[in-house]
Amino acid sequence: MLWLLLGPFHAMENQVLVIRIKIPNSGAVDWTVHSGPQLLFRDVLDVIGQVLPEATTTAFEYEDEDGDRITVRSDEEMKAMLSYYYSTIMEQQVNGQLIEPLQIFPRACKPPGERNIHGLKVNTRAGPSQHSSPAVSDSLPSNSLKKSSAELKKILANGQMNEQDIRYRDTLGHGNGGTVYKAYHVPSGKILAVKVILLDITLELQKQIMSELEILYKCDSSYIIGFYGAFFVENRISICTEFMDGGSLDVYRKIPEHVLGRIAVAVVKGLTYLWSLKILHRDVKPSNMLVNTRGQVKLCDFGVSTQLVNSIAKTYVGTNAYMAPERISGEQYGIHSDVWSLGISFMELALGRFPYPQIQKNQGSLMPLQLLQCIVDEDSPVLPVGEFSEPFVHFITQCMRKQPKERPAPEELMLRAFSGMHEL
Repeated sequence: MLWLLLGPFHAMENQVLVIRIKIPNSGAVDWTVHSGPQLLFRDVLDVIGQVLPEATTTAFEYEDEDGDRITVRSDEEMKAMLSYYYSTIMEQQVNGQLIEPLQIFPRACKPPGERNIHGLKVNTRAGPSQHSSPAVSDSLPSNSLKKSSAELKKILANGQMNEQDIRYRDTLGHGNGGTVYKAYHVPSGKILAVKVILLDITLELQKQIMSELEILYKCDSSYIIGFYGAFFVENRISICTEFMDGGSLDVYRKIPEHVLGRIAVAVVKGLTYLWSLKILHRDVKPSNMLVNTRGQVKLCDFGVSTQLVNSIAKTYVGTNAYMAPERISGEQYGIHSDVWSLGISFMELALGRFPYPQIQKNQGSLMPLQLLQCIVDEDSPVLPVGEFSEPFVHFITQCMRKQPKERPAPEELMLRAFSGMHEL
């Protein structure tokens, strides 16, 4: 037969494809496609998102000849599904049988109420592909299309981001469940930092990501990393931010005090800005302080941030060596915990080593709780006498008071003599 020689894709090139999207507990919606062989995985997710606007679908399934469910997560798996289906319907045509639609079963990543605790609206589909967008038949409810488009809000006023416009270059680092790349944005000609995170991660990490997006969307400060946009593709979320060509401070080892003074002012201004929005950073450390060749210093990576309610956050997220003693102990904490993290970070940058020598810190990974117990039990470390100025020593000492209420309040930090000596 001709289709055996040509293959199912060539033989069915002009065949109208009907995809039946099965909706849990709600029947099904038929979708008519006039260019089936050119259909992409992302095109299917796009239409599923219109049918099920309240869910984030990262994959779907179809049934093979044995009734087993096969999962589709990529264009390659999509092509295999279409090849199987076209072979099936050609056999049905030969045998004079009624052609059945291709039935697919959407798979949601997480229940939306759990996945997006902040109610954040993001672009859940990438921009148009090189192929024509699939035509939606009259069988697809028009109200679902309108509802979907109304809910899709642009993250940033200066335009939408999508994967087709981005060219990935170097890998900058790893952290918070994802990888950060240096990338080129074709339409604007900008160099970006793009954080790509798989969605097949823990619920806690998903909450952290949503929190990071919301905070970046709200922030407008020269001491906070610039945010360009975000988008989902298949099971990955990409967060596009300003690229800082100097990298993070953790790679510079020991930094002279007169340079640290200027850096401290910028970091304190960034934190004060966040606190003014009732936002607690919760992950202050050298690797989250970025610099560029223009002399700017900016805070980044709010992966463990959330809105601050009544200046107290009860959520216990992760354990790292920069956490304040009260956080390590699992107690309530607030802004003063960020102040501790600020102090220990600048002590490390001044000494060129972590202030607690008994802790062999592995940057970027969670520390076993027992290794951090010394931060809770022992006196705070102090800078060597005679190596640093009195204002600098005083600044660090005050930030690292064991009792949270004894640490400087936000309005006091910028008034400290050390910060005042190095005003930007």
